[in-house]
Parts: sequence; structure tokens; C-alpha cells
Amino acid sequence: MKLIFAGTPEFASVALARLLAAGFQVPLVLTQPDRPAGRGMKLQASPVKQLALQHHITVAQPRSLRLDGKYPDEAAAARDAIEAAQADVMVVAAYGLILPQWVLDVPRLGCLNIHASLLPRWRGAAPIHRAIEAGDTQTGVTIMQMDAGLDTGDMLLTERLPIRAEDTTGSLHDRLAVLGGRLIVEALEIAACGGLTAQKQPDEGVTYAHKIDKAEAALDWTAPAGLLARRVRAFNPFPGAATALAGEAIKVWAAHAEDAAGGTPGEVLAVGVDGIRVATGEGVLVLTELQRAGGKRLPVADFLRGFPLVPGQVLEPSSKAGA
Repeated sequence: MKLIFAGTPEFASVALARLLAAGFQVPLVLTQPDRPAGRGMKLQASPVKQLALQHHITVAQPRSLRLDGKYPDEAAAARDAIEAAQADVMVVAAYGLILPQWVLDVPRLGCLNIHASLLPRWRGAAPIHRAIEAGDTQTGVTIMQMDAGLDTGDMLLTERLPIRAEDTTGSLHDRLAVLGGRLIVEALEIAACGGLTAQKQPDEGVTYAHKIDKAEAALDWTAPAGLLARRVRAFNPFPGAATALAGEAIKVWAAHAEDAAGGTPGEVLAVGVDGIRVATGEGVLVLTELQRAGGKRLPVADFLRGFPLVPGQVLEPSSKAGA
């Protein structure tokens, strides 16, 4: 089976690697344009582009696929490349561009999406972050037949995955990426035999995983400790939960909630090598891994050696926490 692959980040490159290892022909890869990254802000190719080039696969990087949009010449060039590939199917994983109807119509078997949730829950851009933030106990991967809607297409294959109490977006992402790579290979092998069965998504249980905004990372100490602990895990590794003391931004990389009372929201209640206890709107948040601006992530005992805290100090409101 010959396929076009469209994807950009590490999640997608894991799937592409699995497809190549399984022996699928991939004459064309679509990925986002190179972006500035790192301290030098040099242009950097996406993980998918890097992998494609290693395998000598043609890469297209249009800024849009809309023939009537802002970049019609780039869209038209991409159309020519897609049609020339004569692929049976397009596999899409965290590509980052909306596919217009003409793209969906080109491959014989249409476009299949690897989505990191159990649809219809968490349609949209950030399903892994939102599942952790919401306190979900399970998630999974859905292989979906794409249509013109936002993750509204028919489901072809699904598999569940438990969300562990200690999972961050980073750790859950890695497990879901592996699962997604395995499932898309299974789906294509079944499709080659004509055995895939499409199932419409139920109308009940639809939720939307809106894109993560950096401003969300600032910890609102008036919120319940349980929610704050989930946000710390959900925003690890990006954008990193943040607070501030005396105007200095502090990232919080690990924390857990305790059912305790006392203090005003943001007040440091106790300081120890096992954690910094901070009052919240409901309960106490225990901070166990932190980072100063420009510094390294440190366990709380090491952090306190360079940034001593004492009970009674108040971590500043979220609006002052910075990025």
C-alpha cells in the first residue's frame, strides 16, 4: 500500500517510523514549515521532516492547503505533489493544518487520522493535556476517517490506555505515540483486506481540547489544590506551570495535593526537604520540583539551598507569574 504522511511533531514521527518499518511505501511527506527554535532561534526542521529526509522521502511544507487562501501558489504546488504521489491513503497525525475537501478526496481510501483520545471526548488540538487536566482516568487512540469537521469523522479503530496518577503530558504522550503507531499499522493492514468497519461517533460525550495558551500555565492559587496538581502534570513539559515570588518567576514541575486547611491562597505554610506546602482555595499544594528562571529543574531540597523560603511568604497572583 502506498501512502502520503502528514504530520509535524514527535508524536507523528513515531507513527511514521512505525509505518516505514512495516514496509509501507511513503513517496511524500507533508509537514509544517521550519520554525525558529532553541536559544539561537535558528530555523529547525520538524521531527517528521528530519525522519523523512533520513529516508530520502520527498517533503512538502506548504503554509496552507487552501487553494483560495493566503498562499494559493503553495497550496497548488502541494496539490500537484499529492496527485503525483498516486497514494492509496493519506495518514495524518498532529499535522497542524486543516485539510480542505480536495485533499480528503484525492486518495482512494481517503485520509486517516491518528487522534490521541477516545473520540468524541477531547476533539481538537490538545487532547493529552486536557485529559490530564480534567482528571480523566483513561484515554487512548482513535484511528478516524477524516471529514471536513474538527475530529468528527467515523471511528475505525480504538484502543484504551490508563492514565496513571503520576502521568505528565510528556510521559502520557510517549505511550500514546507508540500506541498510535501500532494502531495505524493495524488499520492499514485491515484496510488492505477490505476489513475496516466505520462507526459513527456518538452524539453524547463530545468535549473540545482547546489549544494550550501560555497564560494558562500561571497557577491561580484560589483554585483547588487537586486541580492545580493536575495542571502541573498537564503543563509538563509545555508550557510549565508557573508562579512568582518577589517578582521572580518560578516553574513548578512536580506537585501533589493534600487535604488540609489553613492560610490564604498562595501562602507558604511549611517548608521542608519533602516539599513546600502552599495554601490554595481548597486544600494544600505540595511543591516537590521547581526551577528558577535560567536555572535547572531541581528537587525541592536542592532548590531551597539556592532559594530559601520561609512560612508566611506569599506566592504572587497568577497574573504576575510570567511565562
